[in-house]
Amino acid sequence: MEPQEHKVELELGGQTLSISTGKMAKLAAGSAVVRLGDTVVLVATAAAKTPTLNRDFVPLTVDYRERTYAAGKIPGGFFKREGRPTEKEVLSSRLIDRPIRPLFSKQFPYETQIMATVMSSDQENDGDVLALIGASAAVCLSDIPFPEPIGGVRVGRVNGQLIVDPTVSQLEESEMDIVVAGTADNIIMVEGGSREVSESDLLEALRFAMEHIRNIVAIQRELIAKNGKAKRPLVAPPDTAELARALDGACRERLRQAIRIPGKEARQEEVDRIAAEAIAQFKERFPEQEAYIGKILHDLERDELRGMVLREGVRADGRGLDQIRKVTVDVGALPRTHGSCLFTRGETQALATCTLGTKSDEQRIEELEGQSWKSYMLHYNFPPFSVGEVRPIRGPGRREIGHGALAERAIEPVIPSESNFPYTIRVVSDILESNGSSSMATVCAGAMALMDAGVPIKAPVAGIAMGLIKEGEGVAVLTDILGVEDHLGDMDFKVTGTRQGVTAFQMDTKIGGISFGVLSDALERARKGRMYILDLMHQALPAPRSEMSPFAPRIIIMHINPDKIREVIGPGGKIIKRLTEETGTQIDIEDSGEVRIAAVNGEGGRRAEEMIRNITEDPEPGRVYQGKVRSVVAFGAFVEIVPGRDGLLHISEIDHHRVARTEDVLNVGDMVMVKVIGVDRDGKIKLSRKALLPEPEGGVPAGAGAGSSGGGRGRDRDRDRGRRR
Repeated sequence: MEPQEHKVELELGGQTLSISTGKMAKLAAGSAVVRLGDTVVLVATAAAKTPTLNRDFVPLTVDYRERTYAAGKIPGGFFKREGRPTEKEVLSSRLIDRPIRPLFSKQFPYETQIMATVMSSDQENDGDVLALIGASAAVCLSDIPFPEPIGGVRVGRVNGQLIVDPTVSQLEESEMDIVVAGTADNIIMVEGGSREVSESDLLEALRFAMEHIRNIVAIQRELIAKNGKAKRPLVAPPDTAELARALDGACRERLRQAIRIPGKEARQEEVDRIAAEAIAQFKERFPEQEAYIGKILHDLERDELRGMVLREGVRADGRGLDQIRKVTVDVGALPRTHGSCLFTRGETQALATCTLGTKSDEQRIEELEGQSWKSYMLHYNFPPFSVGEVRPIRGPGRREIGHGALAERAIEPVIPSESNFPYTIRVVSDILESNGSSSMATVCAGAMALMDAGVPIKAPVAGIAMGLIKEGEGVAVLTDILGVEDHLGDMDFKVTGTRQGVTAFQMDTKIGGISFGVLSDALERARKGRMYILDLMHQALPAPRSEMSPFAPRIIIMHINPDKIREVIGPGGKIIKRLTEETGTQIDIEDSGEVRIAAVNGEGGRRAEEMIRNITEDPEPGRVYQGKVRSVVAFGAFVEIVPGRDGLLHISEIDHHRVARTEDVLNVGDMVMVKVIGVDRDGKIKLSRKALLPEPEGGVPAGAGAGSSGGGRGRDRDRDRGRRR
């Protein structure tokens, strides 16, 4: 019997959100088509038929891809097909993965894949949140065990009014852009940015989001009831109770002491030593369960760390719950970069540099919503030596792209407008040491590098990561978490902002969700921590430097008549190429007539500006130019006063005395100062050199001239005859 299509609908922000199944991708374990406006996303999931055992993680892969045909476009490039995932696709894949993964059971050891494909785009409704909803629906409709549906919405705020799933055009005016995902009862993930909003405003937006998430979960339940499949059974782990008791007796006390070692490297070395000795001691006694020794020891370490925090209020490195590690800020750490900062917080260290470029350095972005240009970028690198590891470099991974996007979003609200600071800005963060929240160190270091470069940012931005330990009724919120607290804890909540408010935030959980009470507490503690770090940053550099680096380009902006653009460019770009070569500058011209001249040498920039003005402004009698002799003729010389524009310097205007031959005074290639003495109706320019020369004392003797030996007429007749011969 042919499967029947089932559909559910919901009014969302003035549009209809629909979820359907049974029509597309019927051989997948589960599939759903989600539509909002004319944006349509297909999400399909499948799981392997045979399990992969002895894994201590969820074998889940999430991929989000946008087909260019969705917006009626053909891909660029030689192959004319979609290639490797774009940054937008990578970030959207992470957006789906982060709320879905915590709800998967580790007792489902089957390789699982979720694939979301944007098949139609109205270029107003983004497909990422629709894909998140579709991922939940597809998994819940499939035979893959999943506890309950989740929903997701994007929230904006325009003119003080919260908006659910704002369009692309609405987001351009919005004070915030956040994505919230959760179950009907709890928030699981938050991701977004804002323009210095308060913590209370953020909490209000989260409550607003949850109202709509509950409705999205409700229609999914309706669809699942109609068309959901029976679930596969979970794979129960082997009975390791006896091994666990043996390891508990032999290793718990040693692990309890090990987790109190302050240094990350020393602590991990001791934990690894305990594990190696435990394997050697118990592998013969439990030969079939050797692979589980590491997992059981990991659970013991987790229990001890969490218990120490909840019972004693003491953390792995000996700090209190609200205590921030030692922070040092070294501004101007590198001599030849335009701006730099080495920011160290405990065992986490970020080296950020700022490079200033011109308009030609902007990044072109091709998306379904259209083409755009990006003049502010932040890139994050995480080399393996930062955590004492060895691995090949294969370009930025999903984690690096995600952390870079978070830090970029955090600083973006304070970046000056292009009209006030006409530079392309690139910040690069290289993580040199990592033990917790390197993305937040990147935010601090990046803001300081911008200030060191003389970028007039609105205010410095700092970031801090909050953690959570929750066991039953026991709850502990941690400020400035370590890597081990992130790994063994229940929440990673990153908050960035200025003294005025929050600019970016990202929250992930490993439990079913976080209550608003815990969120409110975490936000307030994050605010206090942020203020503490901002004070330290202020001590290192209180304001952006008044002068940019001598190695940074200086940009001069001028405007010309758009009709004159072709004269500046010249045939085949000949004129503008000469200008850049002669002045050592880079020149960018917009169709509007805006000209940007970039030069490290200020004199070169001023000279280029003057030359462009000379080209675009009509020569007027009385104006003086330094020109170049392009050709010499019997009656004078043609002098190029501006690139591509010549005037005639008649032989009679070369000097006060009579010049017999032009070559006696001027030759091709000579530079000469000339004055415009006339422009005829055809635009031909008449020049004079002698008008700029002082008159000789006593006047000019009649007939005097270089090489004169008699009357002028006789000499002219002889010369004329000579030419005829």
